[in-house]
Amino acid sequence: MKNYMCFIVLYCLLLTVQSQGVLGQWKTVDDETGAHKCIVDIYEENGKIFGKVIEILEPFDKNTLCQNCEGDKKDKPILGMVIINELEKQDEYYKNGTIFDAENGKEYKCRIKLMEDTGKLQVRGYISFLYLTQYWIRHQ
Repeated sequence: MKNYMCFIVLYCLLLTVQSQGVLGQWKTVDDETGAHKCIVDIYEENGKIFGKVIEILEPFDKNTLCQNCEGDKKDKPILGMVIINELEKQDEYYKNGTIFDAENGKEYKCRIKLMEDTGKLQVRGYISFLYLTQYWIRHQ
């Protein structure tokens, strides 16, 4: 009976994690150092997925402005900036939207996917066949 109860509890926890999907808060990872850079809130609006920077983590400057940006993002705070725009669900991916890199001020096509085996979020930015993939960690 005890083993049966443990199985039910574990099964319920697994369902809870899976049902969260890509939505929620995620820690981004610096490509060079592996340090956590910021927390991005992935949310749904009008059937599309967006991501907004809600916290900048130490040792990075919390008041950083987007100096390499152009247009309406030029010299605006990175904190509060929407960096993932208009992703649509297609099979196990969310794609056909963009991701914005505030470090270089460029926007890339974007595809994200929840990695079921690790619980990490695979985030891929790309131009044509050139791409960069990061794995973000769910923020508790």
